[in-house]
Amino acid sequence: MNILILHSQVPFVRGGAEVLVDGLASAISDRGHDLDVVSLPLGWNPPEKLLSTALAWRLLDVSRSNERFVDLVICTKFPTWAVDHPRKALWLIHQHRQAYDLHGTPMSEFGTGDAADTIRERIVDIDRIGIASCDPRHTISRNVSDRLRRFTGLDASPLYPPVPRAGLRAEAYEPFVLSVARLDASKRVGALVEAWPMVLSALRLVIVGDGPDRAAIERRVAALGISDRVSVLGRVDDARLRDLYNTCRAVFYAPIDEDYGYTTVESLAAGKPVITSPDSGGVLEFVGPGMCGAVTELAPRSLACAIDAFADEKLARALGSGGPAVTAALNWDTVVSALVKV
Repeated sequence: MNILILHSQVPFVRGGAEVLVDGLASAISDRGHDLDVVSLPLGWNPPEKLLSTALAWRLLDVSRSNERFVDLVICTKFPTWAVDHPRKALWLIHQHRQAYDLHGTPMSEFGTGDAADTIRERIVDIDRIGIASCDPRHTISRNVSDRLRRFTGLDASPLYPPVPRAGLRAEAYEPFVLSVARLDASKRVGALVEAWPMVLSALRLVIVGDGPDRAAIERRVAALGISDRVSVLGRVDDARLRDLYNTCRAVFYAPIDEDYGYTTVESLAAGKPVITSPDSGGVLEFVGPGMCGAVTELAPRSLACAIDAFADEKLARALGSGGPAVTAALNWDTVVSALVKV
């Protein structure tokens, strides 16, 4: 089959969506299909750009390339499903959340007034019509499926992405907690830093990631006087990150209502428990009280107590031991079979 993956790319940003698209492209190609990726830039400042991007997708002819017909397109992010094609499959990473569950929060670009409301209404129309035209319809998690149903009334089945990083295993449980996340408000790494002065055990904190909040986090670490216990590494290469996963005691990952979260499944693949919060969305599909980690409120004292529990290496080993079996069940054969109906 001739297949195109359709992807909305935020210029100069690479995150989980790009990792997912790369993995899906390789998996489909490895199974004998002719595959390419079509990307258009996505911007939302001003919000009107969202509608012009949707129009660009609608006007884009992806039915054939020269004399070669395209048998299937796979839509991933807003507004790729606006494209006109007779066979559209959906693997929904997320809708444009700033128009839905994040609307009215500091993380949404939409203001108030008739103009903003009109743009949001058009986005909902684009989603309802475009996503309804996809068959099959899948999402990357139950959390994303629930959001889709809540806001548009459309159903889609969860189809979990496999672990993207190879070589993860429980080599050791050294006395440090690892955080792997983009450093912005939605990932709440700042809450972890605020809790660390109340951590009574000898556990250290290692923060991996970059983003708009990095400088503020580094300043806060210095101001709290915990520089000797907290390391902010920024971005690290794959080998270094794999080593950190394989040797840490536990992993902190508590974003706001996460879609899925590669950090979760990579931690579990390395046999490490995950510390998360009750409102972290897709993370909770793998982690619960006494199941592959700990769920705690992010108030500093509550979080510090949850962290101190992992001073007990035996507890970390016990809670992390089931992780590899959970992630082994996530595989590309299942994903490709569900999306590509020959």
